[in-house]
Amino acid sequence: MKDQYAGFAERYDLPYGPLGQPDPLVTEFFHRLFTEHQIQRVLDCACGTGRHLLLLRNLGCRLYGADDSPSMLEQARQNLASNGAEIPLQVTDFRCLPETFAERFDAVLCMGAIGYMPDEEQFLKAFTSMAGVLRSGGVLVLSAIPTDRQWQEKPRFALAADTPACSRFFAMDYFEKTVRYTILDLLRGAGGTELKTWNADLTVLLRDDQERLLKDAGFLRVDFFGGYDFSLYDKAISQQMITVAQK
Repeated sequence: MKDQYAGFAERYDLPYGPLGQPDPLVTEFFHRLFTEHQIQRVLDCACGTGRHLLLLRNLGCRLYGADDSPSMLEQARQNLASNGAEIPLQVTDFRCLPETFAERFDAVLCMGAIGYMPDEEQFLKAFTSMAGVLRSGGVLVLSAIPTDRQWQEKPRFALAADTPACSRFFAMDYFEKTVRYTILDLLRGAGGTELKTWNADLTVLLRDDQERLLKDAGFLRVDFFGGYDFSLYDKAISQQMITVAQK
């Protein structure tokens, strides 16, 4: 299968600043969540370049990473090594986790990647797979785009990040059930400024459909937050959607 991140993985992190620096709000969110649910073993099943693995490594958990993109995992290996982190990584599709991992985890993370599923059948397959590697009482943490608010308002452009090395813009095209995100990176270096692009189509999975499919996959409780401050998700105003589903 074609690796859609080939040629993009090496610059994926450029606009977001150095890896390994804790984000206090995000770190406190996971610390509180992991303490409440007695989380020790964590699988990031769409770990990408390893940003969340590095963020969580100081919380005292045993971490594992997986992704279906070899190029993203290779970048993750480099990022982890440069930050002195030894975390096992595995190439796998998150629809096939029980075939890859014999152990059961206390928490599974899938941050920003669930929209790559093409339809509800595959969303359900992915959620069932994630539930299949969780212990009873374990939690799945998801973040998904677009939010209900974005889908309602349909903004066309957004500045995602801006650093001296790179400015990243999103151009968004809306279709019946998908959003095409075109990423435009302005790269600044000694040779001048260079423009590079990349795009991905994400299937829309809004709050109510997400809750329905998660419960169909066997999750008993599903909570939605509008940010890492544990504010409740509001369809009309929330600009983030973070889901915590308990098995």
